[in-house]
Amino acid sequence: MNIKDFIHIIKHIGLFNTISSEELVQLFNIQNYEIKEYNKNKVIYLQNEKCTTLDIILKGSIIVQKIDNNGNVLTISTFITGDIIGGNLLFANADIYPMTVASRSSCIILHINKNLILELCQQNKNFLIEFIKSISDKTIILTNKIKSISMKTIRQSILDFLTYEYYIQKTSKIILPISKKELAERIGVQRPSLLRELNKMRRDGLIEYDAYSITIKNIELIIKN
Repeated sequence: MNIKDFIHIIKHIGLFNTISSEELVQLFNIQNYEIKEYNKNKVIYLQNEKCTTLDIILKGSIIVQKIDNNGNVLTISTFITGDIIGGNLLFANADIYPMTVASRSSCIILHINKNLILELCQQNKNFLIEFIKSISDKTIILTNKIKSISMKTIRQSILDFLTYEYYIQKTSKIILPISKKELAERIGVQRPSLLRELNKMRRDGLIEYDAYSITIKNIELIIKN
């Protein structure tokens, strides 16, 4: 795959939006970048793997997950086409991925060599500003997600999910946009723990659910939430 095939995507990313298409083609040579394709559910970086490149998603989406000692999977964030990963780690003393990065769908990723990023930071003020913004944004996402998960019970996390979907779908019967396994990972628990809490909520008369939907029986809970 050639960098020229993706210039139209790269050009609209904040880091590169002041650099012309011609300059971008000249910037990238065979020594300072690599474009790789990953199948769905492929591990891109293992937890504790060294970060050596700045990565841009050219196609598809990825997820960042934390697996604890009990095997619980917490999905920290999802990134899509045009998003950048690795910027907050590339120049850190502890330059290793604290979490696992995997492809959520089939995807194509541009891996940019560290030396090129350093050169651009030194030569292009706009690139440097956008790079710092990207690092700051990723740090905020991580901090807020961990804080949110650590302070909530499973039931509260389920209610938050239902509240969001209730206002999006505008109905008490929520069609699940993700699988229960993915919902469990978003909440940060194993699937059996999620199902146990859903069963408790059903027994308490709060919800009904099947494989594809959750029906809210007590709308007041959502309003209060």
